Amino acid sequence: MWRQDTTAAAEPRAKLSRRGLRWALEAIVVQHLTVARVAEGLGVAWNTANDAVLAEGLRILINDEHRFDSVAVRGVDEHVWRHTRRGDKYVTVIIDPTPIRDKTGPACLLDMVEGRSKQAFMTWLANRPPASRDGVEVVAMDGFTGFKTATTEELADAVTVMDPFHVVRLAGDALDRCRRRVQQDLHGHRGRRDEPLYRARRTLHTGADLLTDRQC
Repeated sequence: MWRQDTTAAAEPRAKLSRRGLRWALEAIVVQHLTVARVAEGLGVAWNTANDAVLAEGLRILINDEHRFDSVAVRGVDEHVWRHTRRGDKYVTVIIDPTPIRDKTGPACLLDMVEGRSKQAFMTWLANRPPASRDGVEVVAMDGFTGFKTATTEELADAVTVMDPFHVVRLAGDALDRCRRRVQQDLHGHRGRRDEPLYRARRTLHTGADLLTDRQC
């Protein structure tokens, strides 16, 4: 699964074979194994496995010139990836939900950009090939105005919409505020464990098709 590079031009270090790289990528992407587990399975150091997987992912995924073909819908959202005080803790995640709209498969990850701002997303859009920009019909996002402004400036013909997750989340937040207001009006205090409105808070967030007979 790996071979040792002992050429004079480079310091001796383990290199993964093509077979090993393919297994590593599938293990991380499909089976959701950690880099540590992959390194253990290949019998190499963590840094060796991590560097090899990143390089191979860049080669066959990020640098694939056809990965933006037929992308009619784009989704954008932020994600917290750093939980330390130093450095930008957000990344902007761009996905392709076109297969979901067309009912042909799951959404696909297109890219991740460090930071969360209008400029970060707008720069990413500006750097895309013209053919892939012209084919975008819809951009789905959360309520962050920076993403909407960037889309309007870079993809003038695309329609901006709020993605279903954030629509449901906003509706759920509004429902919670209403429940708390009714609780205060009726009882003059916050919900308590044995009170019906407090006990029903999770049921109110459950889809009708998932409710039990008792909850209905």
